[in-house]
Amino acid sequence: MSAIYEALEKVTLVSDGAMGTMLQDRGLTDGGAPELWNVEKPEEIEAVLEAYAAAGANFITTNTFGGTAGRLAMHGLEDRLAELNKAGAVIARKVADRHPGCFVMGDIGPSGELMDPMGTLTPETGKALFSAQISALVAGGVDAILIETMSDLGEVEAAVAAAQEVAPGLPIIVTMSFDTNLRTMMGVKPAMAIKHLAALGVRIIGANCGRGTDEMSQIAKELVEARPEGVFVITQSNAGLPKLQGDEFIYDGTPEEMARYAAEMKDLGVNIVGSCCGSSPAHTQSIAAAL
Repeated sequence: MSAIYEALEKVTLVSDGAMGTMLQDRGLTDGGAPELWNVEKPEEIEAVLEAYAAAGANFITTNTFGGTAGRLAMHGLEDRLAELNKAGAVIARKVADRHPGCFVMGDIGPSGELMDPMGTLTPETGKALFSAQISALVAGGVDAILIETMSDLGEVEAAVAAAQEVAPGLPIIVTMSFDTNLRTMMGVKPAMAIKHLAALGVRIIGANCGRGTDEMSQIAKELVEARPEGVFVITQSNAGLPKLQGDEFIYDGTPEEMARYAAEMKDLGVNIVGSCCGSSPAHTQSIAAAL
């Protein structure tokens, strides 16, 4: 049995927060490829992950959210897919090894393609696309595969099938992003998501991003109530909502608000509590303290 599942049987664990927000603070421009920093500025990525681990995160996330071929092709980097993903995993592994009880989640975001018939992605092409990224993450030493910010169960199925084939035995974590009317962009509701994904053999399932902690509370209730036996729930809320200040968006959720959210998540029965857009190690520290 995986050490991750063993740990989750005992306590509520903490996952890290935003990577994009942190890298923009460090000079990543809008439209730049964050994954390129895994080889060009590895010390910056390491510093961000180190700050999260030091703040109490039990899970740190590789800087590979846009590491699929189509996403990298937007920056002309598709031929460096294996290099960039493996490098991202190696950096996170190095940080986690300095912090006992810290696990590395190999991060996979949406491919940017729509599933057939609305788009061109099929179960077969989707699986091949995700397999390439997962192979590189495994080569870099990740402890789990995180399939995150998803809206289409068909795309998730392709990614899960890839992970089960390429990384057998590694825990798979799936988070979907629920928005308007507590549904994903493709109309999936939390209860439907957790039942469907559990049937595929995924044991850590939940929600990320979204519209702040109040909405995440409702989503968490639905996930926890519908969860099948043996399934763990993860929530990673945005730090409030983005508000325009001058010429940039600032998230209004404070670390204190995140502490309240974390305590509420624990009371509801959520097993992993983290944060998403707009958050920082200060938010993670508040979550860890509250738990």
